[in-house]
Amino acid sequence: MKLRTLVFALAIVASGYSIAQKTPFWGATAPVAFDTPTDMLKKGEFTWAPEIAPSGPITVLVSLDEQRAYTYRNGVLIGESTVSTGKPGHETPTGVFTTKLKDKDHHSSKYNNAAMPYTQKITNDGVALHAGGIPGYPESHGCVHLPSEYARLLFEAAPLGMTVVIADAKSEPAIVDHPPFLAPITDKGQLADNARLFANQPYRWQPEASPAGPVSIVLSRYDGRIVVLRNGTEIGRAKVQFKDPDKPIGTHVFVAKDTSGSQPQWVAVGITGHMDDANTAPDPDAVRRIVLPHEFRQNLTPLIASGTTLMVTDAPILEHTTGKEMALISSHPDD
Repeated sequence: MKLRTLVFALAIVASGYSIAQKTPFWGATAPVAFDTPTDMLKKGEFTWAPEIAPSGPITVLVSLDEQRAYTYRNGVLIGESTVSTGKPGHETPTGVFTTKLKDKDHHSSKYNNAAMPYTQKITNDGVALHAGGIPGYPESHGCVHLPSEYARLLFEAAPLGMTVVIADAKSEPAIVDHPPFLAPITDKGQLADNARLFANQPYRWQPEASPAGPVSIVLSRYDGRIVVLRNGTEIGRAKVQFKDPDKPIGTHVFVAKDTSGSQPQWVAVGITGHMDDANTAPDPDAVRRIVLPHEFRQNLTPLIASGTTLMVTDAPILEHTTGKEMALISSHPDD
């Protein structure tokens, strides 16, 4: 009887130990609609739409002031998340970093074996991006806490050596105030020199800036601009005229499927909040409303290959608060 009691007690202890060691899950279990405004994201929420740019270099920008992380692929925003960074006395360092180590099931050797799932280490003294608590304010010991699911998605998408830029209003005021769809810095962590178009300049075309790589195109009704990126670098932009400019066009993502004819054939891709778009063709009426400079269209069309993505949105894609253009952010993935 005593032996049975002892075995039962040991089983309870073992069970309790297992429960105690179970990795917590922090934040939302799934992304919210991709076009959710930044300031509408609740603590633990995030967006994620990798279909916007299926390939290309990836970089993360962490805004300490906003407590947000922005993930860019091929120079285009594919995800945004609430975060929690270092609390007073344990401030998260600012600067440009690259991931030095990836560990899916990391546990801290400094803080009581605390679980730090999907760790991507960026400094030699242990600062990392990883899943952790998101209380709505800085509470970490210096790391960047991400919602668990966002941390997993980023971990699986990002290569070792990915560029991570951490900034605040003191270090980089031009890049941390609501960065929109186009990334604001180069892969060296510097502000990119992508000037606005002059008043009498209908377009700019510089394919030599990035001779090869995946192509992503972003078109904004708000800005009246189309921007072309190749391998994370802007190679062209143009002014766009909209017939019925006050009529919304929504947010839609298309992928080129057939480029054998004189004009590429586009098919919509469903993203969170717009899943009904999947496998539909562009609205002919909306297409007719968009007018590009003729020479720009002639330059762009030969670059559109199967898999090229096009995002059309009512939202701004350029930075408007400081007078600087949003530029590009990139790293050098292995694939």
